[in-house]
Amino acid sequence: MSNAAISLSESAAKRVEQFIQAEGGLGLRLGVRKTGCSGWAYEVGLAKDVTERDAIFEDRGVRVVVDQEVLPMVAGTRIDFVQQGLNRMFEFENPNVTDECGCGESFTVGGAAG
Repeated sequence: MSNAAISLSESAAKRVEQFIQAEGGLGLRLGVRKTGCSGWAYEVGLAKDVTERDAIFEDRGVRVVVDQEVLPMVAGTRIDFVQQGLNRMFEFENPNVTDECGCGESFTVGGAAG
């Protein structure tokens, strides 16, 4: 697996498979959007299609689709799915993050221009 690869924990892979079975799709689409006090926030959803601009990774039998434009910001990220009390959410271990806001909703990546 290359350093750019996006990986999934077992619980994240199972959760994505549940979404695919319920709603259809090709896999998980991982992206970022400009927001928050630190600059970027993760966006996750079902990949309904793949374009030539997308990089495709596969882990635990699940495809992860990432637009090549944002790949430098998320390369090497490990995605987990956790349950804390009533809250269930994806969590991201991103080796490119240089700072995160206190609320955990946004992050900064060194050298990423906005």
